[in-house]
Amino acid sequence: MSHPRVRIRELTKDSVNFVLEAVDLAFANSLRRVMMADIATVAIDIVEIEQNSSVLADEFIAHRLGQIPLISTECDNLMRYTKDCSCSSHCKQCSVLLTLDVSCNTDDTVAVTSQHLEQSNDFPYDDSAMVDNDMLDRRDPNFGSPLVTRQASEEPILIAKIRKGQRIKARCIAKKGIAKEHAKWSPCSAVSFEYDPHNKLRHTTYWYESNVKSEWLPSANGREEEIPQDDQPFDFNAKPEKFYFEVETTGSLSPKEVVTKGMEELTKKLAFLTHQIDAGGDAEMNGGMAGSLANGHDASGWGALPSNGANGLASGASPPVVGGWGNASPPAWQVPNGAAAGGWSL
Repeated sequence: MSHPRVRIRELTKDSVNFVLEAVDLAFANSLRRVMMADIATVAIDIVEIEQNSSVLADEFIAHRLGQIPLISTECDNLMRYTKDCSCSSHCKQCSVLLTLDVSCNTDDTVAVTSQHLEQSNDFPYDDSAMVDNDMLDRRDPNFGSPLVTRQASEEPILIAKIRKGQRIKARCIAKKGIAKEHAKWSPCSAVSFEYDPHNKLRHTTYWYESNVKSEWLPSANGREEEIPQDDQPFDFNAKPEKFYFEVETTGSLSPKEVVTKGMEELTKKLAFLTHQIDAGGDAEMNGGMAGSLANGHDASGWGALPSNGANGLASGASPPVVGGWGNASPPAWQVPNGAAAGGWSL
């Protein structure tokens, strides 16, 4: 099997369609799962309702606030997990404070949307926390804000509707997390892939009335592969090596960042697994949770090496796993001449 290759077929600001080649099915599915559940983003986690005279219960509003995508560019490097921060509660390094205060004083119905969420620095700051000003300065100016504050052309997300005399006032604390803890931290709204569009491997059995070809039309990905002949011999040992991915993001991260960070996280997981196997199982695994603490800062990894305490996933070459990178470099992005030509730039 040759080195993995990625070819971008279509790229927009919220989605990417690409072809991943020279990997096996397990690797392709692992990449899909990592993009969905292991990439860190920022989402509202704590909601303090100060006043709510709307028809919706406090819990209903809190749940809706948690589902609003927040700008999370480079979140894994520019924000700490709350559990790894040295502050006593919440601070600028591990949290983003958002406030919501909307009243209706007219006879018209007022729509309370994500546009009304505003960032605030007015929360108790633990002076004992080790402040990393460089980390804060490198953040996007809108880091932690709802998407509509930066992209006014898009409609804001509706939270509730209030009438005259009603008011919603809340204080929200957004934190860093991954979708394994809660789906609100997932940067993707949908991730799917297809392989073997002509069913040459017989992995799918079609239900049909009279003619399978007329009732099951081939997918658009079928244009990428040669159509098999009816009398073509069937290879029982053949395995898929070409996968057609469709990734749609929530907007918290760009499609480029979702895919590249997904590959980075998967490489780290495989490297850590290889290290544990080579160590003979004597090293402890740190509970399998991301975000170990290294020198007072969050190390976006999966445990520490027993010898020097360094991030066990950041050293050495990628593991020589089947369908992985081996000791070679990660796949290069091959962009066709078209709308997505020139790389990831839109």
